[in-house]
Amino acid sequence: MPHDGQPLASPLLPDLRALAAATLPEIEALFSAAREDLRGRVTSGGRISATALEEQQFAAHALSWLATYAEGLRQLDAWAGRLTGDGAFGEMEALILQIGFGEYLAQIAGGIPMSQGETARLADLGQGWTPGEAAALLIARGNTPAARARLVALMRDNHGRATFGATGLGEELEMIRAQFRRYADERVIPFAHDWHLKDELIPMEVIRDLAEMGVFGLTIPEEFGGFGLSKASMVVVSEELSRGYIGVGSLGTRSEIAAELILCGGTPEQKAEWLPKIASAEILPTAVFTEPNTGSDLGSLRTRATRTQDGWEITGNKTWITHAARTHVMTLLARTDPDTTDWRGLSMFLAEKIPGTDAEPFPTPGMSGGEIEVLGYRGMKEYELAFDGFRVKSENLLGGQPGQGFKQLMQTFESARIQTGARAIGVAQSALETGLQYAQERRQFGRALIEFPRVAGKLAMMAVEIMIARQLTYFSAWQKDHDRRCDLEAGMAKLLGARVAWAAADNALQIHGGNGFALEYRISRILCDARILNIFEGAAEIQAQVIARRLLD
Repeated sequence: MPHDGQPLASPLLPDLRALAAATLPEIEALFSAAREDLRGRVTSGGRISATALEEQQFAAHALSWLATYAEGLRQLDAWAGRLTGDGAFGEMEALILQIGFGEYLAQIAGGIPMSQGETARLADLGQGWTPGEAAALLIARGNTPAARARLVALMRDNHGRATFGATGLGEELEMIRAQFRRYADERVIPFAHDWHLKDELIPMEVIRDLAEMGVFGLTIPEEFGGFGLSKASMVVVSEELSRGYIGVGSLGTRSEIAAELILCGGTPEQKAEWLPKIASAEILPTAVFTEPNTGSDLGSLRTRATRTQDGWEITGNKTWITHAARTHVMTLLARTDPDTTDWRGLSMFLAEKIPGTDAEPFPTPGMSGGEIEVLGYRGMKEYELAFDGFRVKSENLLGGQPGQGFKQLMQTFESARIQTGARAIGVAQSALETGLQYAQERRQFGRALIEFPRVAGKLAMMAVEIMIARQLTYFSAWQKDHDRRCDLEAGMAKLLGARVAWAAADNALQIHGGNGFALEYRISRILCDARILNIFEGAAEIQAQVIARRLLD
């Protein structure tokens, strides 16, 4: 940044839109060649060998990241195209496009970070790449210190908006965004850090507010008491509430998962009974899937459900159950066929329970539990649960037929991963705004921190990567809203969004210096909250494996 306060000349490349578009066929060809190379390594007898794929795990995950970058750039280019058509593609948006393409193309050429110590290189996929003229120019001159400095100068002028650069969502979704942005600013952000430090449950007053605003019935059809809005609307709501506090942003996720399970797999009677109550928040649901020692391997669950004269009895243990104490119903996955050891013997139950209190968190007979103390994501709390003769009514077997539980759960994974991508964007945006505010207010050596190029550069890259992850997530939601298969895109949105959120939180804390390590500063909470995103709804490694398998099918 210039010391005299004069604006920087824009470092935009000429014909930027054409340059960016020209690189996409190159990246697509590179990905296709890499996929065929890996397919040759893991195919046996005309089929993908699970054993060979596991042996080639690093290459498989490298392919997933390459595909995610390719899709991310494709959606960033599509975003620029929409804005151009609307007359909204300004200098800030152009800089985001230029820096994004310049950086991601450079990483594709030199190595994509999968984690802090793991880099996916083209050589891992048997490939080399000599960038064409457009790609070479963007790599050399796209993400320069001057471009980052100019972007941050524009961001400073634009502070107060929840996003940097136009999102291209349209008027209705931007109105929804504005409503929930105001709510997060006024009713969440001023209190969230105190909730975190005291490890308190999010106040019921907040849940009542969200219920009145329609959060819990946002995508539930109107015939069942909901608003019947799009998945894209849920993404915007989750993003803005998570910008305030990930726990608040995740409250709607509980209801979204339960409603999706019932909509996809429930009987007409179950839909009529449960969906209006979920939409109004008359009941709060929780998801009870994971067990000790199983993690993401849900097919090996051991909790069993035994048929009785008037229903079922549940026996077993569950862990990492979010918001378990004060909810009213559990979507509970258990084994109903004792002769099976895989997903085919699992069933889903709508298991009713009595909401607990601080003094007695689990008053329902046949059920007990204890809290798991955690670094972040505290507002709903995590629990271990034990079931011993816990009773479920016969009519609460989801779909009315046993053995359908795993298939029913799989139908919700697209929405769940889109949701996680949205929450990751919100957390990343919170880190960016917190870091930006601190960098403008904190002075060192007679200058605001933001005047130092490496501080400004961190903020610029946060904004750019958040926009790429945001557009990838919005595209996943658009696919879902148009009844198109989007498990691949949703998985990519989660994979990239979680990494972006962690990087943004880590860099924002670095901008705070020693103060960032102090519990009194909210960036310490944001860092803890960001960390879970690479773990829940499928750890990053599992997600990359799922993406790779889908790419090779």
